[in-house]
Amino acid sequence: MARISVLDDDVSLEEPTLVEGFPGVGLVGKIATDHMIEAHEMDHYANVHCDGLPRVAVYREDNRALTTPVRLYVDAEKDLVALRSDVPVNPGAATEVAGCLESWFAETATFPVFLSGLGKEKGEAPPAIYGVATGDGGDALDRADVEDPPEAGLVSGPTGAMLAESLERDRDAVGLVVESDPQFPDPEAARVLIRNGIDPIAGTETPTDGLVDQASEIREAKQAFAERMQQATEESSQAEPLKMFQ
Repeated sequence: MARISVLDDDVSLEEPTLVEGFPGVGLVGKIATDHMIEAHEMDHYANVHCDGLPRVAVYREDNRALTTPVRLYVDAEKDLVALRSDVPVNPGAATEVAGCLESWFAETATFPVFLSGLGKEKGEAPPAIYGVATGDGGDALDRADVEDPPEAGLVSGPTGAMLAESLERDRDAVGLVVESDPQFPDPEAARVLIRNGIDPIAGTETPTDGLVDQASEIREAKQAFAERMQQATEESSQAEPLKMFQ
């Protein structure tokens, strides 16, 4: 049965901002979300039980307690929620998962910030970041001074399905698209997401100096995950140019 199982009923949220971390190109959304959870010492708030998610159980180092592969973390003082995912979502299940999460967004008046990588070879310049929106989400992009996309494109995977759900329901939401390494985990792009997108929108201040310094360590830790994603790229969330009419 699809549900969000809250672990602490004493936590009070008032129209929270949610940062979404499903894995995709460059693992930028996952790296950024995982980093924010650690940097802000966010608490494990809820387990996500959505039809379509892999039926697996996750355990952590020095902790015997099992948990779901997709979870919500919270910083109640900042009204900030983060969605952490340890698994990719099958493309056939993306719509189902998006509908399950949309129900919780509606119940809690959540403002979602969806994250996606746009595969691009690395150059000298820092990765560019662009914003898209549904409902009145564009107001948040204006306040954060996030630029409009320079070309037409689409967002696929679970992130694309959740953006489509927000569009259908006219929900206020934003999607942040950052240029990222198409083959390997990209902590530099994740840092740009946090500094130039998430922090200005959520009103947070997240230390990121160590994120790029730890790039080699992050690459090693995520390498096996990235290789699995490369073998099934259609399962990952990504932005890509629309060239069907060219």
